[in-house]
Amino acid sequence: MLNSEGNNLTDAQNELYLWIKNYMKDFQHSPSIRQMMQAMGLKSPAPIQSRLKHLQEKGYISWQEGKARTMQIVDEIFEGIPVLGSVAAGGLIETFTDTTENLDISEVLAKKNVFALTVNGDSMIDACIADGDMVLMEPINEFYSLKNGTIVSAMVPGLGTTLKYFFKRGEKIFLEAANPSYEPIELNLENVVFQGKLLAVWRKV
Repeated sequence: MLNSEGNNLTDAQNELYLWIKNYMKDFQHSPSIRQMMQAMGLKSPAPIQSRLKHLQEKGYISWQEGKARTMQIVDEIFEGIPVLGSVAAGGLIETFTDTTENLDISEVLAKKNVFALTVNGDSMIDACIADGDMVLMEPINEFYSLKNGTIVSAMVPGLGTTLKYFFKRGEKIFLEAANPSYEPIELNLENVVFQGKLLAVWRKV
């Protein structure tokens, strides 16, 4: 059923969706479930979670179920960022002003439940991931699908979360830095929770 906005959302879904868009535009972060409940005049989180699930299934938002703060709006569809040529990092080269192609990042944004993390520290500096960068992560649904050398966000209960290269050797898990100043972290599988694997790095200058 189309609502008055002409999309494929129900009125209740559309109301929440438009409120979320305005909230994120004003505050630059996603709202909590409680804030959404209050805005929609609801006393239970269940209707909100149901609407969010439908919004995600219909391609309007990306979020990790149960974690409202990971929400992203994905409706601003664009054709890509124009690639205007190349630039030298060494000597000077001729530049070209004609747009020849677009840098398409829609494939990254279209992945379900993509979330972002701010990097603290320099342990991945040799992988071109610096302190203050934002990393876009894809949730890991099956641990056994992870390949050695994948950059992952891993949580060690009681100790914290870290961004490192993943390696499995025998029955042991190794989290290795991209900085020789840091020693590898050796763990048993049952002592680590893998949150996501790296999709892209975003750096503001």
